[in-house]
Amino acid sequence: MKLLLVIFFAAICTPASAQWYRVDQLLKKKATRTPYEDLSGGRYIVRLTAEKAPHPKISPELIDRSEYSLEASESVVMQLAQHNMRFRIYNDASYNFSDLARLYVKQNRLSEAKWFLLQSNNIARQENDDKHTIENLIELASIKATMGDVLLAQQDLAEAHDLAYAKGLNQYMETIELATQYIKQNKQPKQRPALIYADDAQNKTKAE
Repeated sequence: MKLLLVIFFAAICTPASAQWYRVDQLLKKKATRTPYEDLSGGRYIVRLTAEKAPHPKISPELIDRSEYSLEASESVVMQLAQHNMRFRIYNDASYNFSDLARLYVKQNRLSEAKWFLLQSNNIARQENDDKHTIENLIELASIKATMGDVLLAQQDLAEAHDLAYAKGLNQYMETIELATQYIKQNKQPKQRPALIYADDAQNKTKAE
């Protein structure tokens, strides 16, 4: 009995680090490692050729100005014209009137556009601004032709041609010639636009 107790306690007190009883470790084979392969040569690197994407062609889209935008611009230019007329800055007022006329053309208010161009032209003549006079005559001819006054439009272009020739302003000659040919080919508008007449257009530019 004592012998059995001695054997039992001896088995319990054996250190855990003792590996003599691990028979499975002795039977287990060591795993073989794959030999190192040198990859520095780049044999396994896939080289892709970079493809250049074509540059997209973006064409600008012209968006018509809204009615609110045109009215806001009209108000600003009208105030400038009134200011310049009040303080006798006539040359600047002449250009303001031309700007107003272009705004009215976009709104198909041709009667008002014509009236303001005539006022602008009167001032341009007084100020001896030949370039502005010619530009106004060309625009007047376009408006009159659209309104059906072809004969008056041709007279304006003829006057612009003579003035440009007399003053040596040859840069306007080609524009005048093209406008003259266009009016000759289209003596009558295909459809007369509905015109908006301004009874009190002159009152708008009076000083307050």
